[in-house]
Amino acid sequence: MKKYDVIALGELLVDFTMNGTSRQGNPLFEANPGGAPCNVLSMLQRLGKRTAFIGKVGDDSFGRMLREAVSQQGIDISNLIMDKEAPTTLAFVHTALDGERSFSFYRDPGADMMLRKEEINRSVLKDTKIFHFGSLSMTDEKIEGATRMALRAAKDGGALISFDPNFRPLLWKSLEKAKEKIAYGISQCHILKISDDEIEFFAGTVDIDGGVERIQKEFNTPFICATMGRKGSRVYYHGERVECEPFLCENTIETTGAGDTFMACILNMILEHDLDTMDRQRMYEMLEFANAAASIITTKNGALKVMPDRAEVWALIEERKR
Repeated sequence: MKKYDVIALGELLVDFTMNGTSRQGNPLFEANPGGAPCNVLSMLQRLGKRTAFIGKVGDDSFGRMLREAVSQQGIDISNLIMDKEAPTTLAFVHTALDGERSFSFYRDPGADMMLRKEEINRSVLKDTKIFHFGSLSMTDEKIEGATRMALRAAKDGGALISFDPNFRPLLWKSLEKAKEKIAYGISQCHILKISDDEIEFFAGTVDIDGGVERIQKEFNTPFICATMGRKGSRVYYHGERVECEPFLCENTIETTGAGDTFMACILNMILEHDLDTMDRQRMYEMLEFANAAASIITTKNGALKVMPDRAEVWALIEERKR
């Protein structure tokens, strides 16, 4: 028995999401705890899994707020470091009328970039079933070194490796460097979640099936989930391709955290049923649950503190069947 179901490493930050306008007509932003790896862990906690986070925030008011928020979700924060020099990373999420998002980051540097490999408790990495990470923990030499060390330790402990590129162009010094690091992440993982936009960027095609085929041929990635926004999602495994339609909600506010919620549901199904038991029916049920959960999170401000529980997701699935 492993102590943890999933350990994630990476960015923990404040997502400032749009929340109306002031009396003077100025845009109002709500400070939501965020960061893709911890969003994933928060949803897994809602589904009854045991999780831990490895990362760094600033020893400032934002960092202390994040530490408290993550702890409240039940996530183990014994390896969350408070940096006394670098400030907590901030992200402003701007949502257009058509729902498209753009980002402004304050991360030059942010505390999450400053995590060093000697600050990580390696022993816990041998005590997890899954290790999850993204490309943003490879934008700087310090955090990349820590990521690679943690990845090796988790692999040595027999963990499955999960990777989500979570590509944010503004955080890379060059797009070629981003491609290089995403390629490394894909080369190391057993489970890949990748969006349609990321497939276009990385594989150079808008054809989802064609892009996934290129990735499989180059990296031999066993299990790939492709998310396609309003077009649903697909999973590719053992030569099978399964697709599930989306759950579109009229009361969607913004999509921050939707991909992370989806990712957590995929990992949850793998933890509960094991990769070797995944047939077409089970993979469809996995996508259906993940799509429904992701849809629910788009109706809420933020993600980490407001993840849906299992009953809420099943209620949405049953509602569509009626």
